[in-house]
Amino acid sequence: MFPNKRDVMISIKTALYRSSPLLAAFTFSAHADEDTAAPNAFTLGIGGQYGPRYSGSDKQRLQIVPVIQARWNALFFDSEKGLGYDLPADNGFYFEHTLGYGLGRADSDSGWRDGANNLKGMGNIDATLNTAMAVGWSISSWLNIEGKTILPFTDSQGVQYQASLTLIPLQTTSNTLVFQSVALFGDSRYMNTFYGVSREQSLRSRYTLYATEAGFYGVDSELMWDHQFNEHWGVMMSVGDRWLSDHAADSPLVQRRNEGTGELAFLYTF
Repeated sequence: MFPNKRDVMISIKTALYRSSPLLAAFTFSAHADEDTAAPNAFTLGIGGQYGPRYSGSDKQRLQIVPVIQARWNALFFDSEKGLGYDLPADNGFYFEHTLGYGLGRADSDSGWRDGANNLKGMGNIDATLNTAMAVGWSISSWLNIEGKTILPFTDSQGVQYQASLTLIPLQTTSNTLVFQSVALFGDSRYMNTFYGVSREQSLRSRYTLYATEAGFYGVDSELMWDHQFNEHWGVMMSVGDRWLSDHAADSPLVQRRNEGTGELAFLYTF
């Protein structure tokens, strides 16, 4: 019922983690059939991301980012997700553990992380080392569900939770089409770190006091297309949208409840 589940799981798993879909470019095995997909691969690429300056911003920016991905059987490295491993079972269930980082947020325009000048007085949110644990089920070669928890190691910014559904309606040797929807949740500390305004921040900035509760705060939706020109060269394109629920959207920092994104990357797999 679940043929070659490692390849199926890797194929779908590389489409996960909305935080940067450029780095979910399906290059490990999404373009290979389940009998020929190599367990090891190394991919380099360059891409451009167009999206909001921070979650809730009404200002957009274009970033040029490197793409680095490597897999050695169960171990992998991804320049966005970090270093990790995955353990698939024959029935389609899997566990994944990663050690990565979050870039935080600046209170001014930034070329390498979230931030905008209108946040002046809010202070910087420091970068942090984090660990993520995910449990999922590759129900078939075209359907995957997953739950994930992201916990900070260094500067505590709170805990994030995600529940995702991934569909792959098209998967050939040359083309892969993926749709993913991710429900976003945060504990109280996470929500107030990124969407709250404390008394001290209110005095330093133009924003009124705001505190919110833990819980559901948004949905990320993404449509991604990967095309392989040959066994080495490929291109990945995506369009997406983030919708913020009242917990986040009621924050005075949020200027736009719906945010669109677009991404393009050129990839070379060795």
